Amino acid sequence: MYTRRIFPVAGVIKWTRRHIFLFLILATIPVILFDVVGLKWLHVPWLPLGVLGTAVAFMVSFKNNASYDRLWEARKIWGGIVNASRTWTIMVRDFINNDHSKEKLSETELFGIHRELVHRHIAWLTALRYQMRADKPWEQHVKDQKSNQEFKESNYLVCEDTIPIKDAINGYISEEEYNTIFAKGNKASQLLGVQSKRLKTLMQEGLIEDFRHMEMVNVLKEFYTLQGKSERIKNFPYPRQFATLNYMFVWVFIILLPFGIMGGFEAIGEHIIGDLENHKSHTSTLHHIQQFIAHHFVWFSIPFSALLAWVFHTMEVIGESTENPFEGGPNDVPITDMSRGIEIDIRQLIDDTDIPEPYVWNNDIVM
Repeated sequence: MYTRRIFPVAGVIKWTRRHIFLFLILATIPVILFDVVGLKWLHVPWLPLGVLGTAVAFMVSFKNNASYDRLWEARKIWGGIVNASRTWTIMVRDFINNDHSKEKLSETELFGIHRELVHRHIAWLTALRYQMRADKPWEQHVKDQKSNQEFKESNYLVCEDTIPIKDAINGYISEEEYNTIFAKGNKASQLLGVQSKRLKTLMQEGLIEDFRHMEMVNVLKEFYTLQGKSERIKNFPYPRQFATLNYMFVWVFIILLPFGIMGGFEAIGEHIIGDLENHKSHTSTLHHIQQFIAHHFVWFSIPFSALLAWVFHTMEVIGESTENPFEGGPNDVPITDMSRGIEIDIRQLIDDTDIPEPYVWNNDIVM
């Protein structure tokens, strides 16, 4: 989690506790059939199971790498938005002036234009992050998981789920501009279009000369490029054929795992029995206890099987929860916090007033 709290082991165990119980049950049933019912043939040779485990490990690794690439690309895109926003602001501050204007404006009037363009840019950031937080069908299955719902309810809130976009964007653009833009499809794109139109008007009034106008339009083009890259990640999921088959193969391995481990633990118990037979004190209570443990040593396969299953399944779940970096999970790119940071930074660059404070997040989980 970028700039967030270190996810404690206790938190991971609590997050996956339901599956831990399931793994213990899945490991216990074969042992009961093997040791209590007496179905000694009920085991799988470790060699083919080990080959399957190796293949599953490669597939889980491939998915996690691909998911992390999506996450890291999203972080780089929003890092580009941070840098381009600062560039835009200093251009607004320094390029829009009376040097070539047809009618000289006062400092207050110039500041009003600077403030208008910067605030409209903040409105673009707000509209873009709301578009990124919008639910997609392929994201819903992760959000609907009981463990994820419980963790969200007890640890953090997603601002975009609780604050209407009109309230979030209010004050940055006029009511008329809001009604015009939000009557159309892609609100963020429309806001950039309004910025471009406003620059054209300023150029015609002589407040921006041609070369500087071209440079500012290039920054708007950069915003369009970064928005398109964000939309590409948001609107194109991790391929379902890989995700679904990977999930199935992990569960096939988890179900077969106890049958492959039991034989090894049974062999260990037989070795212990052989060593105890050569022991001198055959009548001691400790000796009888040791014999009992050795005869039923296969039961120790339960925690080992559950542990291995938990590792494979948790790695699969981590990849699944990372593949959509804008859905509003605790491990996603913190675009809400980044947007507030950009707003504070660029408004300070133009000496704006009433600058908001940084967000204070519960449990150090930054959204």
